Amino acid sequence: MAMTDPVADMLTRIRNAGLVGHETVAMPRSGLKVQILRILEQEGFIGGVQDDGRTLRVQLRFDQGRRAVIQGLKRVSTPGRRTYVGKDEIPYVRDGLGVAILTTPRGVLTDRAARQAGVGGEVLCYVW
Repeated sequence: MAMTDPVADMLTRIRNAGLVGHETVAMPRSGLKVQILRILEQEGFIGGVQDDGRTLRVQLRFDQGRRAVIQGLKRVSTPGRRTYVGKDEIPYVRDGLGVAILTTPRGVLTDRAARQAGVGGEVLCYVW
Protein backbone atom coordinates (compact mmCIF):
# COMPACT_ATOMS: atom_id res chain seq x y z
CA MET A 1 0.00 0.00 0.00
CA ALA A 2 1.29 3.46 -0.87
CA MET A 3 2.06 5.88 1.92
CA THR A 4 -0.71 8.47 2.08
CA ASP A 5 0.85 10.87 4.61
CA PRO A 6 4.66 11.10 4.43
CA VAL A 7 4.77 14.00 6.91
CA ALA A 8 2.91 11.98 9.57
CA ASP A 9 5.34 9.10 8.88
CA MET A 10 8.30 11.44 9.41
CA LEU A 11 6.87 12.79 12.69
CA THR A 12 6.17 9.26 13.93
CA ARG A 13 9.73 8.13 13.11
CA ILE A 14 11.18 11.11 15.00
CA ARG A 15 8.82 10.59 17.96
CA ASN A 16 9.61 6.86 18.23
CA ALA A 17 13.37 7.33 17.85
CA GLY A 18 13.33 9.95 20.61
CA LEU A 19 11.34 7.72 22.94
CA VAL A 20 13.81 4.83 22.67
CA GLY A 21 16.89 7.08 22.72
CA HIS A 22 18.25 6.64 19.19
CA GLU A 23 20.84 9.24 18.16
CA THR A 24 19.71 9.31 14.51
CA VAL A 25 16.67 8.33 12.48
CA ALA A 26 16.48 7.74 8.71
CA MET A 27 13.56 8.36 6.35
CA PRO A 28 12.83 8.77 2.64
CA ARG A 29 13.56 12.27 1.31
CA SER A 30 11.05 14.82 0.08
CA GLY A 31 11.26 18.57 -0.42
CA LEU A 32 8.57 19.31 2.18
CA LYS A 33 10.31 17.12 4.77
CA VAL A 34 13.59 18.95 4.14
CA GLN A 35 11.87 22.30 4.76
CA ILE A 36 10.18 21.08 7.95
CA LEU A 37 13.46 19.61 9.24
CA ARG A 38 15.29 22.87 8.44
CA ILE A 39 12.82 24.69 10.71
CA LEU A 40 13.21 22.09 13.47
CA GLU A 41 16.98 22.58 13.26
CA GLN A 42 16.70 26.39 13.38
CA GLU A 43 14.40 26.13 16.41
CA GLY A 44 16.89 23.84 18.18
CA PHE A 45 14.71 20.71 18.27
CA ILE A 46 17.14 18.55 16.24
CA GLY A 47 20.91 18.53 15.86
CA GLY A 48 21.08 18.41 12.08
CA VAL A 49 20.11 16.64 8.88
CA GLN A 50 22.24 14.65 6.42
CA ASP A 51 20.74 14.53 2.93
CA ASP A 52 22.17 12.10 0.38
CA GLY A 53 19.49 12.80 -2.22
CA ARG A 54 17.38 9.72 -1.41
CA THR A 55 17.46 9.43 2.36
CA LEU A 56 17.37 11.96 5.18
CA ARG A 57 19.25 11.16 8.39
CA VAL A 58 18.08 13.27 11.30
CA GLN A 59 20.37 13.84 14.29
CA LEU A 60 18.20 13.97 17.43
CA ARG A 61 19.05 16.12 20.44
CA PHE A 62 18.84 15.07 24.08
CA ASP A 63 19.13 16.96 27.38
CA GLN A 64 21.49 16.02 30.25
CA GLY A 65 18.99 13.43 31.53
CA ARG A 66 18.97 11.71 28.10
CA ARG A 67 15.41 12.90 27.43
CA ALA A 68 14.69 13.90 23.84
CA VAL A 69 14.50 17.67 23.29
CA ILE A 70 11.31 17.05 21.28
CA GLN A 71 8.70 16.26 23.92
CA GLY A 72 5.78 16.12 21.52
CA LEU A 73 4.85 16.14 17.83
CA LYS A 74 1.29 16.45 16.57
CA ARG A 75 0.11 16.26 12.97
CA VAL A 76 -2.65 18.83 12.43
CA SER A 77 -3.57 18.96 8.75
CA THR A 78 -3.93 15.54 7.14
CA PRO A 79 -4.54 14.52 3.50
CA GLY A 80 -8.13 13.66 4.46
CA ARG A 81 -8.77 16.79 6.48
CA ARG A 82 -6.79 19.90 5.65
CA THR A 83 -6.58 22.60 8.32
CA TYR A 84 -6.10 26.18 7.15
CA VAL A 85 -5.83 29.34 9.25
CA GLY A 86 -5.92 33.01 8.41
CA LYS A 87 -3.15 35.33 9.54
CA ASP A 88 -5.14 36.29 12.66
CA GLU A 89 -5.94 32.69 13.65
CA ILE A 90 -2.41 31.23 13.76
CA PRO A 91 -2.32 29.07 16.91
CA TYR A 92 0.12 29.39 19.78
CA VAL A 93 1.58 26.00 20.77
CA ARG A 94 2.00 25.49 24.53
CA ASP A 95 1.69 29.27 25.13
CA GLY A 96 4.59 29.97 22.78
CA LEU A 97 6.93 27.28 24.12
CA GLY A 98 6.23 25.08 21.11
CA VAL A 99 6.15 25.78 17.39
CA ALA A 100 3.43 25.44 14.78
CA ILE A 101 4.77 24.75 11.27
CA LEU A 102 2.69 26.11 8.38
CA THR A 103 2.87 26.05 4.61
CA THR A 104 2.15 29.57 3.42
CA PRO A 105 2.40 31.50 0.16
CA ARG A 106 5.88 32.53 1.43
CA GLY A 107 7.01 28.93 1.95
CA VAL A 108 7.17 26.73 5.03
CA LEU A 109 7.26 28.97 8.11
CA THR A 110 6.98 28.80 11.89
CA ASP A 111 3.92 30.33 13.54
CA ARG A 112 6.10 33.26 14.64
CA ALA A 113 7.48 33.92 11.15
CA ALA A 114 4.00 33.63 9.59
CA ARG A 115 2.62 36.20 12.05
CA GLN A 116 5.50 38.57 11.26
CA ALA A 117 4.97 38.08 7.52
CA GLY A 118 1.22 38.60 7.95
CA VAL A 119 0.27 35.38 6.14
CA GLY A 120 -1.88 32.39 7.03
CA GLY A 121 -1.75 28.93 5.53
CA GLU A 122 -2.07 25.22 6.15
CA VAL A 123 -1.05 24.10 9.65
CA LEU A 124 1.15 21.05 9.13
CA CYS A 125 2.11 20.16 12.71
CA TYR A 126 2.85 21.26 16.26
CA VAL A 127 6.21 20.57 17.91
CA TRP A 128 7.07 21.10 21.56
